[in-house]
Amino acid sequence: MTPRARLEIRVAAVAGPIVVAFASSLLRVLLADTGAALVLVLVVVAVAVAADRVAGVLAALSAAAAFDYFLTVPYYQFAILGRDDVETAVLLLAIGIAVTEISLWGRRQQLLSSRREGYLTGVAHAARMAADRASAVDLIATVERMITDVLDLDDIRYVPPAEYRPDPDRPVLDRDATLRWRGHVVDVAREGLPTMDTIELEAGRNGDGGRFVLTAASRVRRPNREQLLVAATLAEQVIVAVPAGRGDATDQR
Repeated sequence: MTPRARLEIRVAAVAGPIVVAFASSLLRVLLADTGAALVLVLVVVAVAVAADRVAGVLAALSAAAAFDYFLTVPYYQFAILGRDDVETAVLLLAIGIAVTEISLWGRRQQLLSSRREGYLTGVAHAARMAADRASAVDLIATVERMITDVLDLDDIRYVPPAEYRPDPDRPVLDRDATLRWRGHVVDVAREGLPTMDTIELEAGRNGDGGRFVLTAASRVRRPNREQLLVAATLAEQVIVAVPAGRGDATDQR
């Protein structure tokens, strides 16, 4: 979303409840305060579902203020004399903020579900390629692309077994999604992927499929354990295409 579009949404979030409250004030004889408050709640809910947290909170604040100004005695003043009106205004604000947070939580869950589905699809696709004896070139390129997407890497490079030279100072991502560096376990969720060195990821199931060398140097990435496990699982699929002792996979590329 562009900054201009975000600004327009937030302006609408503030203006919407004001317009609705003003219209309700013209129908004050026919519409009770509680009815007008419910209409305002609908406006806030609509904003919360369609926009971001800031817009939802702005809509809730605007609804409470507009209810006070247009629909409570004394009218057209920011003052509330009745206890019931005070409670209604407070509830408007509280409900608006609560609905905004619930809506954001729902979106996050939907996004996580979509990502998990994508991870499973990617692993299944790589496993199917391996089972179908796809060429090393195609399988390695597919796995490289998927790992890059999952971990948001700057670069990834496959090193076949014949060319691999162990480096004890290099961080290593194990099959169980544990990142080890110089004998210590790195808390990726807190510290992020190392940016000062490349990271080794074992291909195949016993290291006989070579290694992937991962680069995440431009900025700190903090993939969760699930993403690290997906990357390790993808790397395991390469063993089928690159039998033990062979280092010619890159020659085919």
